[in-house]
Order: sequence, then structure tokens, then C-alpha cells
Amino acid sequence: MCDTFVVRAGGRTLLAKNSDRDPNEPQLWEWTPAADHAAGATARATYVEVPQVAHTHATVVSRPWWMWGAEMGANEHGVAIGNEAVFTTQRASLEPGLLGMDLLRLALERATTAREAVGVIVALLEEHGQSGRCSHEHRRFTYHNSFLVADPEHAIVLETAGRAWATEDVRGRARSISNGLTIPGFAEQHTDRLRSRISSCAVRRELTEGLAEDVRGVVGAMGVLRQNGTGLGPRWSPVNGSMVGPNMHAGGLLASGQTTASWVSDLGSGIHWATGTSDPAFSLFVPLRVDQPVAEADYVTAGVTNRRDDRSLWWRHEELHRRALRDWLRAERVVATDRDRLQRAWVSEPPAAEEALAEVRLAHERWLPAVRQVTERDARPWWVRQRWAGFDRAAGR
Repeated sequence: MCDTFVVRAGGRTLLAKNSDRDPNEPQLWEWTPAADHAAGATARATYVEVPQVAHTHATVVSRPWWMWGAEMGANEHGVAIGNEAVFTTQRASLEPGLLGMDLLRLALERATTAREAVGVIVALLEEHGQSGRCSHEHRRFTYHNSFLVADPEHAIVLETAGRAWATEDVRGRARSISNGLTIPGFAEQHTDRLRSRISSCAVRRELTEGLAEDVRGVVGAMGVLRQNGTGLGPRWSPVNGSMVGPNMHAGGLLASGQTTASWVSDLGSGIHWATGTSDPAFSLFVPLRVDQPVAEADYVTAGVTNRRDDRSLWWRHEELHRRALRDWLRAERVVATDRDRLQRAWVSEPPAAEEALAEVRLAHERWLPAVRQVTERDARPWWVRQRWAGFDRAAGR
């Protein structure tokens, strides 16, 4: 489950996304340089190979540890994309094929504009379809995809159901997509209403699109991604945890998505702000640039699997995040001032990614003792505590 929105105002385009996936599924950043390819070469996606193109563009993406495809990312030409799981009346096949995340990354590698990126996805979809297991933890979980594609001049929504598709140009100031189809006619024809309702997609989309209308810059977009949808802390449901806002928290018995990484692309500046960690309320967005891979890449990628390994940025952050979940509202209050101070300073004068990552480490060292002090009592409902105890056991915590 995810939420993606675009804001276009004052000659500026921002694309922002929370990636909501299994609670023990880290994401990592990956840079791929531009490259030329020989005739007859193939591109290896998560499960299958497809014919390669003559030239691929430089990209930076945020991807789940176990797949080739990406949840969100951008390329050297200022194209950025976020995708969403959508639940349709057409059966999503488990047969190994192209995942929606593969389509996203292939489009970034092959397109120089948002419209070209949509064309790449549609061509691949019509030729190869979309299929395959979409979760490492849940072996039979599949879905179709929607995409929000943007460049400095345009933004386009692309929605799919199997090999069928529809597009809509973004005309207004803001547009949001979530885990449901939205394009008139296409949505009525293809929506699986029960699964879409369980995902609370309509509630989250209405919230994010309304908040995005008031966004004036990068800091505002980050603020939207940090929203629980309640104005306070998580509102827990035994069915789907806390899915009423873009900052999602696992704990439901039927659906248990967690915000595992967040991203904001400022397509005017060419800087892409990414957490590389779960729950953006307890995270700092690090400035990434397509042409400047993080020299300290081992800190981002080492030990990144579904088992705890504190060599990685993602798992080190989980010590803070999982403690904060015991009483999210009180924990967020003790970090918010320092978090916002640092984030505003970085957006004003973006540091190198390595410098920001060093500050992230220091911030976590400050925040963890403070969060521990206010979370001695676990205020979550019993079923949420039990679910997270299970997640911890599965991760070897």
C-alpha cells in the first residue's frame, strides 16, 4: 500500500511518495550510470529478462532489498515516478513476469520525458503484461499497478488492470493516487471494490490530495508524508492497522502495511530527498543526486535483508522506530523540533549526501534515549503488540 502525489505550482514540480510494504522489508538506494548496450542485449528484471535498448539513462531509485524493480526514483533528465498497488477485477497472476516496480525502473532508464516514460510502460505492458509475486513475505500476494509520472513540465497518471490501461494528464495544482483506480470510466470498469475498501485508499487519497493543494515547497511535501491521517497518533484497526493516513503503521490482522521508505523529488533543482528508513515522522530526508552516488554506500546497503543487521541504515533506524511505536504521539513530540530544524536547514542549503548521513547518525543517537524515556508504557492495543512481536521474531530481533 502506498500514496503518491504531485504538486505543480510557481513553475515548480514536486513528486512525493510513501512506500508502504511489509514491516521487515528494508529499502536501499541504488544508482545506475548511463550506458550503451550491444544489439541483442537483454535487461534482467526481478524475475524475467526483456530486450534491452541501445542506451539507458542514469538513475537513482529506492527499491525493496529483494527485487530489481523500484518503488520510486528519478533519472538524469528530471523524470520521476512513483507506483501504487491497485486491486482490480482481473486476476493478478503469480506467473513470473514484469512487476510494476520493474516497469517503473525500466521507464526511468529509457525515457527523457514523463510522456515518453508512460509510453515505455504501456509498450512493455502490452507486450509482456505484468505478473509475479509482489511480496517476499507473502508468497501469493499479487496486484496490478498505477503510476504517477512527472517531469519539470508535465505530470501524468497511468492506471492499469492486466494489460488494459488508461491515462490522465494532471491539469490542476495537485493530484494524488493511492491503492485504487481513479480515472473515470476505467475505475468503474476494473475496480475490485472489496480489496480497495480494505486498503482505505479513498480515505488516504482524499487526505493527501487536499493537503497537497496547500504545499508550497519541499518541506511542505515532507510534512504531508508524515501525516497519520488523524491529527494525532495512529488510529488502530484490527482489520488493517493504521491505514487512514499516508504515514502508515502495521498492526492489522488482514492487512499490515508499514511505511518503509519515503521520497520527494524536486524536479526543478534535480535534488531527490529520500529517507531510506521507515516512518518519515522519525526520519530525515537525505538529499540525493542522480550523478553523485553516495560514497558511503556500505552504510546504506550492507546487511540489507529481512533479517536484522545493524550495519545498514534501515535496520539501525528500526531500533528507534519500533520503540517509538509503543507510544507514537509522545515519541514524535520529543523529536519533532530537532527533526524540523535540521530538515529546514538542509532544504535551504542542501548538503552532500554523505554529510547528511553523518548527521542522521548523530540525530538517532540523540533521539533514541529521549524516545525511550517517554515510551516505558506500551499504549498500543493488544493485537498490535502481538503483531509487532511476531514481526520482531521473524526479523531475529
